[in-house]
Amino acid sequence: MSRNNAGLTEDRIITEALRIIDGQGLRRLTMRRLGDALEVEAMAIYHHFPLGKEQLFDAIVAYVSDVARWAPNGDGDADTDADGVADEAEQAAPEPDPRPWDERLRTWAADYRRALLTHAQALPLFIHRRPETEAALRSLEVLYGAFTEAGLEGAEVVRAAAALDSYVTGSVVREVRANGLPVQRPAVLDGRFPHVTALREVQPDAEAVFTAGLEALLHALTASARTV
Repeated sequence: MSRNNAGLTEDRIITEALRIIDGQGLRRLTMRRLGDALEVEAMAIYHHFPLGKEQLFDAIVAYVSDVARWAPNGDGDADTDADGVADEAEQAAPEPDPRPWDERLRTWAADYRRALLTHAQALPLFIHRRPETEAALRSLEVLYGAFTEAGLEGAEVVRAAAALDSYVTGSVVREVRANGLPVQRPAVLDGRFPHVTALREVQPDAEAVFTAGLEALLHALTASARTV
C-alpha cells in the first residue's frame, strides 16, 4: 500500500495515535511516528487534521469522551466521526432509556471511568480541552435527563451533572496517580501522622472505592428532591 494512499480515516488516525500514547506516553506521539505506524507519509495525516497535532489532540479528547463508545456491550466505535457528529440516520431523537434514573447514571459513570482508565496516558489532554461535540451533548442529555427524573430542577440539574463529571474524572486521576511511579525520597511516617501510620497497610480496592463514592454522591445530590 502506498505511503500516500492508505485509505486513511480520522478514526483510524485517532486509534493509532491512542495506541502510541497508551504504549509510549503522550510525549512520544509525533506526526512522523504516527505516519510510520500508519505506513503513510506524515503529510497524509494533515489532510484530515490540517491544523496539526493540536487539532488531533482535540479529536482524541472528543473520541475518548464519547461515553457511548465504551459501553461493555459496544464494539468500541460509536456511530460518530472524529468530531463527535452523529451519522445522519442517528440524528433523530433517541428512544427513551427505560432504566431507572440512578441505574443510567451508574452506567454512564462506569463507562466514562473505563474510557479514561483505558487511555490514562491521554489524561493531560483533558485539562485544557472541552469537547463541544454531539457526543458531549449526548452525555449531558443523559445526565440532565436522569437528574431531572430524580426530582432536581434547573440549576440543581446542572450542578449535579457537573459534580458527577468531576467525581469520575477526579477519581480516575487519583487512581492513576496511586499506581504511578514512586518518588525517590518519600516522606517518613512518624509521630506527626498517627492516623496515616495506623492505616498505612490498608489498600482498598479501587473499584470498590469508586462505587462507594458514587453511591454517596448520588445520594447527596438528590437528597433535596427526596425531602420535598
